[in-house]
Amino acid sequence: MGRNKKNRIVKYNPDVNYFKPRGIPMFDLEEVSLTVDEREAMRLADFLGMSHEEAGKEMGVSRATFGRIVQNARKIIADAMINGKAIMIEGGNFNVVDDSRRFNCRTCDHKWDEPFGIGRPEQCPSCNDVDIWRIRAD
Repeated sequence: MGRNKKNRIVKYNPDVNYFKPRGIPMFDLEEVSLTVDEREAMRLADFLGMSHEEAGKEMGVSRATFGRIVQNARKIIADAMINGKAIMIEGGNFNVVDDSRRFNCRTCDHKWDEPFGIGRPEQCPSCNDVDIWRIRAD
């Protein structure tokens, strides 16, 4: 008997949980399931470009476990894209961490929060300057 799966840390959980090919009615579509933690692995590795080591730490799993999660997610998405299937995102072993990141503008000293998962802001929302830095909450 195997061990119980460890809950993975998910820092970005958008409201969107379904994708389907355009122009094909739902009743004609086959569906595949992608777990929330598999979507998080895709976000970290493929959208944010993190290494498996970094992303594994973000999700609270080993590099090898992260590699298996992202490999499975990619296979599911490839199947859906190649074979015209809908993707339902649900379930998995995860805990959502609703942390945000705090930034500061060096020019106007404006401080603001940004949610995880959307990338680094390009400019200050107050003065539009690009000289911004993240404030660590350590």
